[in-house]
Amino acid sequence: MAIPESQLETWSHQGSITQSSATYAAVKLALEAADTKYAGKGFEVFLQGSYGNDTNIYAESDVDVVIRLDATYHFDTTALNAQELATFNTGFIPTSYPYADYKPHVVAALQKSFGAADVKPDKKAVKIKANGSRRSADVVVATDFRRYYSGPFGVQFENGICFFSSSDRIVNYPKQHSANCTAKHQATNGWFKPMVRILKNMRSKLVDNGAIAAGSAPSYFLEGLLYNVPNDKFGTSYGDTFVAAINWILKAERNKLLCANERFYLVRDSAAECWPVANCDGFINAVTRLWKDWS
Repeated sequence: MAIPESQLETWSHQGSITQSSATYAAVKLALEAADTKYAGKGFEVFLQGSYGNDTNIYAESDVDVVIRLDATYHFDTTALNAQELATFNTGFIPTSYPYADYKPHVVAALQKSFGAADVKPDKKAVKIKANGSRRSADVVVATDFRRYYSGPFGVQFENGICFFSSSDRIVNYPKQHSANCTAKHQATNGWFKPMVRILKNMRSKLVDNGAIAAGSAPSYFLEGLLYNVPNDKFGTSYGDTFVAAINWILKAERNKLLCANERFYLVRDSAAECWPVANCDGFINAVTRLWKDWS
């Protein structure tokens, strides 16, 4: 039996806005304090993730924040030819403010505002515990990232962010992701983001039921999965849209799907920026069963 439209309507609603907004404002204020060690350097604080993209649901609590240092940047020059690379290397000036100094300075700024007990560096982000009306937050401590390429007017670059987990450099393009999701939402006459929230609520139910493992279907990848679905599959009703989208996904060559930032493939093994094949397939199979077996 299909999931009733009334249930899908409930799942389509956005989660907390007021608390998330206040949490972001508090974290931003702490990061932009005038007495931090990086205060005199160029940087930007901005939202990413579900709250930043208006796809947050009631079951989610984290507010995802990025602090991107622009005074230091990392880069990819693999698309340049030998002459372009030589010119780049000649003009490159190494940073005097390494990431190894920058991240502890950010942690110190957050601990000063929220207390050492509530602020802990984790594998990919600095975790801030919820406290009172403040929601939990993840702060990605990133630098500017530049992907160089040969353009019509010489060497050009595209900006993203990068950060480090152990010895791995992780690159992402959150602003492109957000802009593309908004464009998709508009192109589908406002159906895209509610459908993302429905899919995320279905994921929560699958995790609660033990059908999939927690963390195996991150929101970022669910947004990317629906981003690939053609615009004409959205509309009429949430139920019709779900069926049309899942049927399209089941027939698609999933190894050719792109992340919503359109800079990486969505489904790949052995790539930190991609969704592992088994996790993607497992989610799609589980969400299809949830739809068919609903009672």
